[in-house]
Amino acid sequence: MNVARVRSRFPALHPSDGSTPPVYLDSACLSLVPRDVLEAMEEYYERYPGCAGRSLHRFSEEVSRRYEGAREAFADFFGKADPRGVVFVRNATEAINVVAQGLPWKRGDRVLVTDREHNSNLVVWQRLARERGVRLDTFPLPDRASFESEAFEAALARRPRLVSLFHTSNLDGRTLPVEEIVQRAHDRGARVMVDGCQAAPHRRVALDRLGVDAYAISSHKMLGPTGVGALLATPDLLGSLRPLLLGGETVEWTTLGDHALRPPPHRFEAGLQNYAGVLGARAGLGFLERVGLDEVEAQQLALNRAVDRGLAGEPRVHLLGPPEPAERPSIFAFTLDGVDPHDAAVYLDEGHGVLVRSGMHCVHSFYAARGLSGNVRASFYLYNDRRDAKALVAGVRELLELVPPRRASGTSAGTTAPSSPGARAPPPAAGSGGAAARSARPRRRAGPGRAAYGGGSG
Repeated sequence: MNVARVRSRFPALHPSDGSTPPVYLDSACLSLVPRDVLEAMEEYYERYPGCAGRSLHRFSEEVSRRYEGAREAFADFFGKADPRGVVFVRNATEAINVVAQGLPWKRGDRVLVTDREHNSNLVVWQRLARERGVRLDTFPLPDRASFESEAFEAALARRPRLVSLFHTSNLDGRTLPVEEIVQRAHDRGARVMVDGCQAAPHRRVALDRLGVDAYAISSHKMLGPTGVGALLATPDLLGSLRPLLLGGETVEWTTLGDHALRPPPHRFEAGLQNYAGVLGARAGLGFLERVGLDEVEAQQLALNRAVDRGLAGEPRVHLLGPPEPAERPSIFAFTLDGVDPHDAAVYLDEGHGVLVRSGMHCVHSFYAARGLSGNVRASFYLYNDRRDAKALVAGVRELLELVPPRRASGTSAGTTAPSSPGARAPPPAAGSGGAAARSARPRRRAGPGRAAYGGGSG
């Protein structure tokens, strides 16, 4: 992969004011957007700004054709899935809610999740448990390995109606064996929904092979705009769901007393859609196809290995998740002894122009069960190069030089602590221990007008 050519297509990596380009290592939260996507969105507003499926004039006809073409493109991208099973939504959170709120639950039905799910795949089930008597079960994942079949099989013995879990974790980058999980769950009569936000941008996802019943994605993590996602589901599952919203475009006809719903997927796409966003999301898929997902995966694995080597032997760096980069290629999550995660993130930005994420990464339950305040997460993507990896390593090593080590007062996120089922979330971190941490100054500045380094904030 020609990384320089790829980087040239991303405006955020070429600031118009001539300032130093950022080292962007937060793609697990939100990926950067290439010009191809921006141009596709602009083209809609300039050339055919109509409403799909409503009018008969040329604007409407053109956007209708392209909108349905985007649906087919999503189906092809995900392993020749059925276009009738592609529902456009705002994000993966909405996709999960379409399934969760749409299934005809009975009191006592069970849902099974892992103990490391994003809030989007946890709180909706907690609400159903409170309001509709659905029972929520969890099965633990090991700290240093990807998956344990025996633990999953034991959880399936309770006969869940639905298994809902991540494909790749935004917490530590591990990938679950979804094909095996689906086979085991289907053998027990359970359907499977997968949060694919962190897998779809980085690896080839063939839904026809995996056999999942529903797969949720967000465009903003795979080069597309914010506010666009998709639920990719079997027509059989969609046919059993009660739509989350009703209104324009969801019905075949109405009278003052009744209505008839359109068939899936249109019955789930109420109101005027984000046409520009959907067409931009399709352009993002096209960009990934031209680069090649195998190339993307190889590039980010090489960078993860480079960071792993660069920080090897540093006793104050504690890795979260599996030890081998190949088991977590897109994410390097870590804590630093004596340094608050938010302080570390601010320091890396101010001193080295390295943009990472700090905190609990929308997996509060994991940290609450262990009494942790969070960690630092660097995430890699197709536009990152070896200079980015070197900048991260240099920033971390410089910070550790400036902040003296101290005796640990709590549990590191890189180790395992006993889990308490009813544990409450710890208070927000107040900052790094010791005056040295709070008064440390970067040796380099990212540019004029930047705020001075200070205490951590979310």
